Amino acid sequence: QLQLVESGGGLVQSGGSLRLSCSVSGGDFNNRAIAWFRQGSGKEREGIACIAASTGDTRFGDSVKGRFTISRDDAKNTVYLQMNSLEPEDTGIYFCAAPPGPRCATLLLTWPYRSWGQGTQVTVSS
Repeated sequence: QLQLVESGGGLVQSGGSLRLSCSVSGGDFNNRAIAWFRQGSGKEREGIACIAASTGDTRFGDSVKGRFTISRDDAKNTVYLQMNSLEPEDTGIYFCAAPPGPRCATLLLTWPYRSWGQGTQVTVSS
């Protein structure tokens, strides 16, 4: 059973940066895509980034394109989300998640992602 653990959240001022980490264990990390979702208070869970296995192909949600990047270190079984130019609207709980295989699923839906972490809080102050 794949286990995902997020870390790196915190409080940052508007315009600042944070890097989140997703540490993965209990499965074949090198053959699993990993995505990041977030959920603001009173909002639906939103897919924001995904990185495929092997190819390293990435995709991003419209709200974070040009500001966030995603990367993976297969030697450390870890995926990173670098968040720059943060805005108060980026506040929320950030989750990493994995679909069953090496390719990213659509970021518009949550059900293709079968394994989830517990989340890490990101708060951006104005």
